[in-house]
Amino acid sequence: MAKRVGADKWLFFTTLLLTVAGLVMVFSASAIVAEQRFHSPYSLLIKQAIYAVVGMLALVALMHIDCEKYNSPRFIYPAVAFTLLLLLAVFVFPGVNGTHRWIRVGSFFNLEPSEIAKPVLVLFLAWFLSTRLETIKDAKKTLLPAAIVPVVLVLLVVKQPDLGTALVLAVVTAIMLMFAGMEWKYLLGAMGVALPFLAALLLLVPWRRARMLVFLHPLSDPMGAGYHMTQSLIAVGTGGLTGRGYMEGMQKLFYLPESATDFIFANIAEELGFIGAMAIVALFVMLAVRGFRAAFRAPDAFARLAAFGITATILLQAFFNISVVLSLVPAKGIPLPLISYGGTSMICTLASMGILLNISKKAE
Repeated sequence: MAKRVGADKWLFFTTLLLTVAGLVMVFSASAIVAEQRFHSPYSLLIKQAIYAVVGMLALVALMHIDCEKYNSPRFIYPAVAFTLLLLLAVFVFPGVNGTHRWIRVGSFFNLEPSEIAKPVLVLFLAWFLSTRLETIKDAKKTLLPAAIVPVVLVLLVVKQPDLGTALVLAVVTAIMLMFAGMEWKYLLGAMGVALPFLAALLLLVPWRRARMLVFLHPLSDPMGAGYHMTQSLIAVGTGGLTGRGYMEGMQKLFYLPESATDFIFANIAEELGFIGAMAIVALFVMLAVRGFRAAFRAPDAFARLAAFGITATILLQAFFNISVVLSLVPAKGIPLPLISYGGTSMICTLASMGILLNISKKAE
């Protein structure tokens, strides 16, 4: 019998703190640029605050909806079909800088279907695998059918192109399959098949090849392909232990690209220093501890897999984002969950946390 009657308060307040920290840092990173582009320093902050409110309402609502309602083909199939339609619909809209990632909803909101694909993938795998745990080592009956939806989602996201998000989807799929009991030989086999395609995507596409080369030789093109990386490292390096001070960062002043989105952690490190950056990392560690705690204590396979997948998805994004900022991996466009500016990411992440909090109520 479940012993807990309330959601995990540590998990809830960690989520709340990350969301508030994100709003505070989005304002700092965007105020000057927003003033120039939109004639108001509060432009992006107001939008992000609205996204956060919508996301928190979704979190509270989903926190009170039994997660078992998602454990049904009547929910899973329409959710997957709707997500696939959205991922196809992005190609109807004009591209932005050669990419097709957004569906424009008026002038206020751009819907990014790849963000919706993340929780939908987790719920699909949790449902599919929870009904086939006894045959998890059977490639034909379980593993190959389980891979169909993830592969289609990954291919559509790669086509946008958004290789970073595609990698997150692929890695989440792999670790959920391993968590369900898949044998290592199948993972190694899948990696063997995927690596040549990944190498082709990295080396045969000119701008990706340039990023790879500049990652291996950071100072080879500091004003070209290595510009993002160079400016990010300058921001992190000048922050020192305690930082320049809130709102006092220099790199965000038209030097560091995407300072409110993909590279917001660099702005945090510059203004709040090592201490502030580690405080954000500590919050993600707390989220990991409480999220995996809910997963391992969940009363049934679906809840266990869903909680594990949601937690892993958020942590993978945080890991990739921070690693890019610190030049530990090649640059890729992955937001820092709950921190980076972006409506779809904020709302989907908070909605996912609502599901995780509901599962935490049942943790024994």
